[in-house]
Amino acid sequence: MPRTLLIVANRPSPNTAALADAALAACQNYDGGDIETRCLTPFEVTAPNLFKADAVVIGTTENIGYMAGATKDMFDRCYNDWMDRTEAKPVAIYIRAGLDGTATKRALTSICSGLKWRLVAEPLILKGDWDDRFINEVAELSLGMAAGLDIGIF
Repeated sequence: MPRTLLIVANRPSPNTAALADAALAACQNYDGGDIETRCLTPFEVTAPNLFKADAVVIGTTENIGYMAGATKDMFDRCYNDWMDRTEAKPVAIYIRAGLDGTATKRALTSICSGLKWRLVAEPLILKGDWDDRFINEVAELSLGMAAGLDIGIF
């Protein structure tokens, strides 16, 4: 039976769309076991999407020093449904931050803690002016999540 990885990616610009596409492509091209990967925007996510996922990668932008409104909307709609039903869910986070990403990281790690999710890596903060290396960093983070899911460490 395939393991399921859900990528939740806020993608309001061509650059953030490239990050989401890189995350999805890295997982879909994974040569390991049977990993089913799906990519949704935060607005598309419903509580059952996460119930069906074995692991999650969350990608958000930093807007006005905080997570994107789309990402916050997802948590506003789904948090109570996820509470006490998704403990120990493996999660990886990437933040596209024009500033430093600190407040966004703090908010997301706090939410993950409240849900009792398990962060599998330090959140990846892609800060400053756009750099094409961000695409590879997000692909590597997502591929690592897929590989960890496949071999059973997550």
